[in-house]
Amino acid sequence: MDGRVVEFSDAPQAILLAARGAISARAGAVLIGISGAVCSGKSTLARRLSGCIISTDDYLPDYETVEFTERDLPERSDLDRLCLDLQRLRTTGETATPIWSFKTHRREGDRIVTADRGTAVCEGIHALHTQLSPLYHVRVFVEASRDERWRRCLARELAGERGWSSEHAREHFEAVAEPTFDRFATDYRSRAHLIVMNQDPETM
Repeated sequence: MDGRVVEFSDAPQAILLAARGAISARAGAVLIGISGAVCSGKSTLARRLSGCIISTDDYLPDYETVEFTERDLPERSDLDRLCLDLQRLRTTGETATPIWSFKTHRREGDRIVTADRGTAVCEGIHALHTQLSPLYHVRVFVEASRDERWRRCLARELAGERGWSSEHAREHFEAVAEPTFDRFATDYRSRAHLIVMNQDPETM
């Protein structure tokens, strides 16, 4: 599949337009999947689409149970549960999802999420994994340059969002997040209906 390329500012309208037919035909939730590298703008785009957002980060493993360089691997995440949660959300419009903390680096309970006006978004680096892709009505891949993404990542840590030092953030970016995503980027991009080009400095 060669996805249609759109600019970030035009992406929400294009995505919701692509989802419109499914929204009118479904009793449960219309699912939109958004993949992209760290700090490419997935979360910002998701918030512009729906109030119901599931992050693949919440399905990460407890960090203390895995090797440092394996923390972002899809096989280390609980994709089986994510698949079930998305299926339930798609069918009923509601599901329970885990809550994963970047402060404690482990799961910290669960929450109930409900589709917002019939729409829900799953965003994360592995949102378009082969196990999950068939569940979405619209699949999106967000692209941004490595330098711009690192600038956003550093700004996030300097703001204290995750409690990481800039040194730890750089190590995670270079040794974990980037090489892991690079292994899957071509595959994920090929599955997308829309390719979103993002050079907006205000997005995460």
